[in-house]
Amino acid sequence: MASSKEYVDFILEQCEGLTTRAMMGEYVLYYGGKVVGGVYDNRLLAKPTPSAKKRMPDAPMELPYEGAKEMLLVESMEDKAFLQSLFAVIAEELPTPKKKK
Repeated sequence: MASSKEYVDFILEQCEGLTTRAMMGEYVLYYGGKVVGGVYDNRLLAKPTPSAKKRMPDAPMELPYEGAKEMLLVESMEDKAFLQSLFAVIAEELPTPKKKK
């Protein structure tokens, strides 16, 4: 089941600074130019960095799709400040993407 555009728009309204790129009916989430998570089957998933795990110690790990690495399921989507800080710390911990030639 592909994610709905309405759900993705809701996530973008909740967290300033997030951008998306549609990929095969799902959406990859970027923060500061870094991939920090995605929307898969209308589920908000975040990369499981140490800080993200610390902020959400009880969050279940779920597969975005068959063959992918597990990600943290973000269930608290009403708290804008939490989402903003979550994706900001995830982006901080990730390496800067290499420039394409």
